[in-house]
Amino acid sequence: MSVKKMAALGSNPDWGGKAGLILGIGVFLGQGNSVSGVECFCDGHCPDNKPNGTCVGQPGSQCFSAVEEVFNPETGLLEEERTFGCLPPDESGFMQCKGHLVPHMHGKSILCCNYTNFCNKFLRPDPVRGSTTPRPSLGYDESIPYIALIISITVCLIAFLIIVACVYLRYKKREDRRQMYLVQAARNCDPYLANSGTLQELIDQSSGSGSGLPLLVQRTIAKQIQMVQSVGKGRYGEVWLARWRGERVAVKVFFTTEEASWFRETEIYQTVLMRHENILGFIAADIKGTGSWTQMLLITDYHENGSLHDYLQTHVLDPSSLLSLALSAASGVAHLHTEIFGTRGKPAISHRDIKSKNILVKRNGQCAIADFGLAVRYISESNEIDIAPNTRVGTRRYMAPEVLDETLNTSAFESFKMADMYSLGLVFWEMGRRCVTGDKLSAADDYQLPYFDCVPSDPSFEDMHEVVCIKRIRPHIPPRWESEEVLRTLTKVMQECWHPNPAVRLTALRVKKTLCKLDTDSTIKIV
Repeated sequence: MSVKKMAALGSNPDWGGKAGLILGIGVFLGQGNSVSGVECFCDGHCPDNKPNGTCVGQPGSQCFSAVEEVFNPETGLLEEERTFGCLPPDESGFMQCKGHLVPHMHGKSILCCNYTNFCNKFLRPDPVRGSTTPRPSLGYDESIPYIALIISITVCLIAFLIIVACVYLRYKKREDRRQMYLVQAARNCDPYLANSGTLQELIDQSSGSGSGLPLLVQRTIAKQIQMVQSVGKGRYGEVWLARWRGERVAVKVFFTTEEASWFRETEIYQTVLMRHENILGFIAADIKGTGSWTQMLLITDYHENGSLHDYLQTHVLDPSSLLSLALSAASGVAHLHTEIFGTRGKPAISHRDIKSKNILVKRNGQCAIADFGLAVRYISESNEIDIAPNTRVGTRRYMAPEVLDETLNTSAFESFKMADMYSLGLVFWEMGRRCVTGDKLSAADDYQLPYFDCVPSDPSFEDMHEVVCIKRIRPHIPPRWESEEVLRTLTKVMQECWHPNPAVRLTALRVKKTLCKLDTDSTIKIV
């Protein structure tokens, strides 16, 4: 009987039993084909991924027909997928050929045969329904987990921000309360702060030693400072305009790497008899901060005109203004260089970094020397030169020849003072360029730094050494300076100040006395 007829009989309910009997007999008789192997129809499981067609099984192999439910993502439905092929002899057991009786992850049914060639082509096993795993949900929205994740993150972020805000407000409230307590306690307990309304009154009530306010008062003032705005930044840190009880003060905030400069400048300012009208007025110094950051503060008088470097760029001088600036600068340097003897005397101090950026211009047109981070003190009693262990060096453009060629005698304090006078001579030259020699304002030269025409904007040691020491070049003196008495005198002073031989340079006191002779209305006393 042909395979088609057998399949037809199998589909007829009346002949179902007979067809099964005939099929069983065929399977029994077909065992003879297992010696030479059986040819099977293959579709989806062809050997070596060959196109659909025919596969030849090994002796003992069987042909199979399988049906499996597969999820189609395009339609979202479970669809039947039928495959045909050859089953090797080692897999032709109960677990494979009776696959509909064995649980699978996905519903699967297999029928096998080997009673004749291509016997599996017309086998149609029924699909197994109700597999052990749940079928995919057809209406499932894959974006739901992402939406839930976004909502969770948003809620957590909002909660975190609320916690941070609460902590900050609590800290701010506690800090404000502490500041109020400090102010009230200072007013009630500190006689300096309780009986004084202004900083000048505080300073006037101090011990009179000229070394600044008591340390406790300094720390109290530092805690009550309110920063307003930044007014400048340099290599050491940043300068801020601040207020204390409505008064304007300057606060220099040092970088953490410049601790040596802060310590040295504070030490110099607190030297006995340091206070002078041509030295920047010192108010307080303090270190404050938390565990994560530290601020080193130096609080001084505030001068709205800024540094001499900035002032000269925007202002033209007349001879009277030039004399006031030069004389006050010389007076400030002379006070530094002078040693005052007494029970608590003042040691001689050398600045070591005199330049126009380190000199401030007061409202009355006089200068105030500032920035003592590199200063050196001379203690005559022990003949000791107190040089701070600071990695900073002076400004190369203003360095004296003996500093550039490394011939400065560090064991003699006079050497440091003469190096200051060289730098002061260059500052005088900067002032002179901005002075008019007649009624025409155009007679004043543009502001320039010393050696602007010889070295680049940021000269190296080698550049300055070649110009100053080897070529012995000095700033150019315009001929027009000879027509004005103040400029003529200042020309002679500055030329002697930048002489190559330190021993023949003028002292600060000598310069001060020379300039005082030109100022008939001088308010600066000659010491």
